[in-house]
Amino acid sequence: MKIYDISLPLSRDLITWPGDPSLKLSEASSISAGDISNVTRLDMGVHTGTHIDAPYHFIHDGGTTESIPLQTLIGICLVIELTIQSEIQIADLKGHDIRRYKRVLLKTPNSVLWENGVKDFNSNFIALSLEAANYMVESGVSLIGIDYLSIESFGVLKHTVHEVLLKNKIAILEGLDLSKVSAGVYDLVCLPLKLVGSDGAPARAILKEINNSHSNGDSNQ
Repeated sequence: MKIYDISLPLSRDLITWPGDPSLKLSEASSISAGDISNVTRLDMGVHTGTHIDAPYHFIHDGGTTESIPLQTLIGICLVIELTIQSEIQIADLKGHDIRRYKRVLLKTPNSVLWENGVKDFNSNFIALSLEAANYMVESGVSLIGIDYLSIESFGVLKHTVHEVLLKNKIAILEGLDLSKVSAGVYDLVCLPLKLVGSDGAPARAILKEINNSHSNGDSNQ
């Protein structure tokens, strides 16, 4: 069984969303300085790297990170590969039988940015259109992931894509590296930090290859 780590490495040179805190690592104690152990202090925003958006991110009275059920974050997952160069539309999703899957990950040309080690934020990343977001809701999806730092296009005045998905309790998994993953059906394991009262949380996410008996998907898993 092959396992794909689809999480971004957390390092000082990791791209962050403009205006968000950049990741900082510092020594709280150091053996070389005479301390008994090495202890690292971590400072970053909860939407750094691979992360989950909780409803509270854009909904004032929405649920926070710890309220997202583990059943939503773990199970059979469909990876769709798209070669488009603009917002994802309904037409791009039809034909992939999305209604049979609770979890859908979108691999786009964004993944090439991670594969090539691009260190600058790209505001022209591929994102989900509002119409496609509503299609996901109608299809019964409970988790949607994408291979850049946001599911929604950069520079929008209203975050309607986030609002539509989060109001319908669809977990949003952002900041995925799908560059080594082919389209198909996998077993997703996504474990965000259990941050109480937070609008999001960093996550470690992996995909596991599964045998053909599961390849048709199961909306109950």
